[in-house]
Amino acid sequence: MLRLAGGQVESLFDGLLPVEVRELPEDLAVLDRLLADQLLLVPIERVWEQTARDHGRPTIPMASFVWLMVIKQRTGWGYETLVREVSDSLHLRRFCLLALTERVPDESTVRKLVRRLGPETVAELTRVVIGKARRETRFAARAVRIDSTVVEADIRYPTDGVLAWQGARVLAREGRRLGGQLRGRTVRVVDRSRQIGKTVRVISKTLSRRTGQRVDEVLALNAKAGRAMARSVREARALAAQARAAARGRGAQAKLRAACRLEELADRCQRVVDQIQQRSRGEKISDRLVSLADPDARPIRKGKLGKPNEFGYVVQVAEVTASTRRGARGYVLPAASAPGNPGENRLLEQTMVELDRLGLRPREVALDGGFVPGPTGQTLAALAPARTFISGRAESGSRRTRKRLARYRTGCEGRISHLKRGYGLRRSRLRGDQGQRIWTGWAVLAYNLDTLAIHTT
Repeated sequence: MLRLAGGQVESLFDGLLPVEVRELPEDLAVLDRLLADQLLLVPIERVWEQTARDHGRPTIPMASFVWLMVIKQRTGWGYETLVREVSDSLHLRRFCLLALTERVPDESTVRKLVRRLGPETVAELTRVVIGKARRETRFAARAVRIDSTVVEADIRYPTDGVLAWQGARVLAREGRRLGGQLRGRTVRVVDRSRQIGKTVRVISKTLSRRTGQRVDEVLALNAKAGRAMARSVREARALAAQARAAARGRGAQAKLRAACRLEELADRCQRVVDQIQQRSRGEKISDRLVSLADPDARPIRKGKLGKPNEFGYVVQVAEVTASTRRGARGYVLPAASAPGNPGENRLLEQTMVELDRLGLRPREVALDGGFVPGPTGQTLAALAPARTFISGRAESGSRRTRKRLARYRTGCEGRISHLKRGYGLRRSRLRGDQGQRIWTGWAVLAYNLDTLAIHTT
């Protein structure tokens, strides 16, 4: 059952506290006034109505949940640290509408609610905040600056040997779990992680030698690791087929779910085997798998000198501002994203949909040099901006205007850096494309709330 608000926050013990303790710090006090608007909870109420809203146990107050997530994105704490710090802080308790006698929600409760609400609910909360800014601060979007960045996946640097080692280990673990549910003699998935681990260590020693033969040696060692994991894949599929045949009577559904999990992992591991074989034959690999735990992550090459290859997701950040002056701070739209490594113009269509949904019609558009003029003009035709500036392209207008828009466009890189350093956009701690969209949505929401707090003071 959905609960939007909790009980009485003030208690008898609050009257015994000093005034300095009962008053919130200035930044939290401004946010507290903004978050008191019940319109912010309407998107959550709407998504809950699509499920059994009036059935089951009462949820934690959604107001407290949103406030907890805002603190999490502003501080970078994990779920366990968040719960512990809020429990120990009187100011954070009062900000999250939790009485001194009330227990802070468990970290697993907060974590599960994040996944259940999904990315679209968080995006709708962001739209509500931007609408609130337009109503209460008379914010008018004069210009928008758009650029793309990489949100890294929470994975280690992928190599063929390490992926084979991880695959052999996870197949053996899931095979043991499934084998424990079956009676009688079953197919055994041999744990070859130790064997492949030795091969990975030999690869590391081979790479440290500065000889002309090391590339061929590494390819041969990777092929050896791939062959070992291929045997584990065959055993895992045989065990899954045996489990499906034995799934009768009591516990049949649990066996089928475990068999489905094992087959899914076997398919991912087979992709790794295929990639190793393609690499050995010198073939080009398209849509490379870089993680077994996060199969949606992809390698992205941005051409940066310090980090030429990144592994994760591409998101497009669009900031609407009231002016193009130096230091202008505006509101970030719900980020556009797509699986794989999409181009700038592909994500621009999603950004234009967000502008149209919010009713924003900026007169000036500043874009990164990765945008192609022809398709960009077609996408922006419905918006009909007075000026469109693409970095590095010959543009019409006075030199002063071009310099102003070039300076304004560069500010988008600083805004992206601000989001990464201050709001956790550097790396998504949630797996999968949907997890990344949820993580990015909460980062954007927390930033927009801070921006609204600045504009209202």
